[in-house]
Amino acid sequence: MVDLIPSSETVMEILTETGAYRKGHFVYPNGKHASHYFQMPLAFRYYDNARILSVGLSRLFRTEKTISSRLPKVSVISPSPGGIMVAFGVREALSGQQIYWAEMEDGKRQFRQYMSEYEVYPAIVVDDINRSGKAITETIELVQSLGAEVIGVGSVVAFEDAPQEFNGIPAKSLLKFDVNFYDDEDKWRGSPSASDAVEQTVRF
Repeated sequence: MVDLIPSSETVMEILTETGAYRKGHFVYPNGKHASHYFQMPLAFRYYDNARILSVGLSRLFRTEKTISSRLPKVSVISPSPGGIMVAFGVREALSGQQIYWAEMEDGKRQFRQYMSEYEVYPAIVVDDINRSGKAITETIELVQSLGAEVIGVGSVVAFEDAPQEFNGIPAKSLLKFDVNFYDDEDKWRGSPSASDAVEQTVRF
């Protein structure tokens, strides 16, 4: 079982080789500056990589008896379209019976699929990356509003300062990454991490 969970070094190697992990000058939507950015779909466009990462994450869930005892009658849910590839891969590996994903519409996270109350099986919420925990938190609230239980939370990558748990549920990940954020460009340029960054500014 352990062999099916890739090491953090292996995960980082996959992300670097596919360009999913990038160095440069990145300005995040909240205005913060950083030298690193993850664009996870670039790794998941290769089937072998997608399988390694999805199966690895699914194995972390299987080690929890509270989750494994509920299989296969579970739902796997992504907080956004960006995590759909992860959700499909994890669902396949766990043989889960449902899959859903949320989207932002009019500033509110909601499901586009028609769903009735108490229709959703016990849920595992997965995403490609857990930056601040905001998307996952909103999705958990959305799932619970439908009368469903959330039994697992995970992501391929999690920032070090992202929440370690949600409502008492440990947040699982294959790779934890420490990203230093800076309030403005001058502070970023004076940081050690800026010295080896590509001279390119990307705004999101």
